[in-house]
Amino acid sequence: MKCRVGVSLFFASAMAAVPVTAANAAKLPQIRINQHNHVPACVTPGRLMAFLQRRNKHLAPKFAKIANFYMRHGEALGIRWDEAFYQMLVETNYLQYGRDVSASQNNFAGLGATGGGEPGESFKSVSDGVKAHLQHILMYAGEKIRNPVAERTRKVQEWGILDKWRRRIGRPLTYTDLTRKWSPGDRGYARDIKVTGDHFLAQLCDKPDPHPEWVAEARGAGKKKVLASANKASSSSKAVVRNYAADAIKRGKRQSNNTRSGLGATTMASAGALPFTILNAPQAPVAKAPSATTGPTAKTGPAATATTAGPQAAVPTSKMKCNVFTASYGGQKAVIIKAVGKHQINYTVLDINEGNETSETEAYIAAYAKGGTTVGKFPSQTQALDKAFQLCPEG
Repeated sequence: MKCRVGVSLFFASAMAAVPVTAANAAKLPQIRINQHNHVPACVTPGRLMAFLQRRNKHLAPKFAKIANFYMRHGEALGIRWDEAFYQMLVETNYLQYGRDVSASQNNFAGLGATGGGEPGESFKSVSDGVKAHLQHILMYAGEKIRNPVAERTRKVQEWGILDKWRRRIGRPLTYTDLTRKWSPGDRGYARDIKVTGDHFLAQLCDKPDPHPEWVAEARGAGKKKVLASANKASSSSKAVVRNYAADAIKRGKRQSNNTRSGLGATTMASAGALPFTILNAPQAPVAKAPSATTGPTAKTGPAATATTAGPQAAVPTSKMKCNVFTASYGGQKAVIIKAVGKHQINYTVLDINEGNETSETEAYIAAYAKGGTTVGKFPSQTQALDKAFQLCPEG
C-alpha cells in the first residue's frame, strides 16, 4: 500500500494556507465512531464531491457519487468514513491516480500495491472498492472481517501480523496509528490526510450542500420523501437530522433501537413535506403504512400531534431513557432542544444560522418537536454536543 501519487504539488500549496507542525500532524481521530467521535454534520456527500471536483476538473463519471458509498459503507461499519475519504484523496491524488494503480481498478487505498510496478487488487465496482478500503481500515482497528471484499484483507487477517502491534498500543486505534503502520516509511502521511480534511472543513462546511438529497440516497432511501406536517414559515429551510444512538454501531451492525424513525415524532394530523431530511430512517418497517404520506410511527415519539397533545406523565422524567440527536439548518451556532415524550426524553442539537436563530428554532420545534423547549445556546455544535451528552450520557 505504497501507491501515493502526485500529492507533493498540492501539499506544497496547502501548507502555505494551513500551517502543520509535528505536534498537530498526529491528531487524527479514532477509527471507530462513538458518542464523542463522529463525522461532523457538515461533512456530506454533496460537499465532499464539490471539494473533490475543485481539484479534479476531469473526474471520471463513474466516480461522480463515490462519497455516497463512503458514507453508506462507513456508517454500516461504524467508522469515521470522512477520514477514510480524505485518505483516499491522498492515496489517489484526487482520483487522478498515477503510476502502478489505475482508475479502472476501483482500488482507492492501494490494497495490494506494494510499489515497483505492482498494481494491487481490482474491484468490479466503485461500491466494492470503497467497501474493501473501509473493511481494511476496520481490520486495522481490530475487527474481524468476515468474507472481506479484498484478498489483501483476508491474507493480513490470516497472517495475524497486526495482533501484536494492536496489543502494544493498548487503546482504541486512531487514524494516526493506522498511517504509521499502513505506510511506516512515510512520516508525512498523517499530516497529508489532516491537511486535506482541514481544507475541506475550511472551504466547504459553511457552503450550501449542492446535493442534500444524496444523504438519504447514501442511506438507501433513494429519492423517497418522508412526509409529515411542517411549519409553513420554515418550508424554504432544510435541516438534517441524525440520531446519535443509531450511530453507536458495534461490530458492523446497527443497534436494535435503530428502528426508530428520525426524532420519533408521532404521525402528524395533516401531511406536508418536512423542512428537513431524516437521515436515520428505519432499516425495517416499524408500522404498516398505507401510503407514502404516513409519518413516523407513534411508538417512538417525543412529540405529540395536534390530535394527541396532552400531559405525558406515565413515567417520571427522572427515570426516562434519553437520546441525543443533531439537526442542521447549515449554520455554525447551535441550540439544544429538549422534548419530553411518554417514555423518553430527546435532546436535539440544532445548528442554526446567525440572524435566524429564533425563527429556525421555533420552526423546528413546531414541525418536529412539539412542546419542546430550548435548554441552551452555544457558539458551535461541538460545545452543544458536549453539553447534550452531559444531560444524556447514554446518548
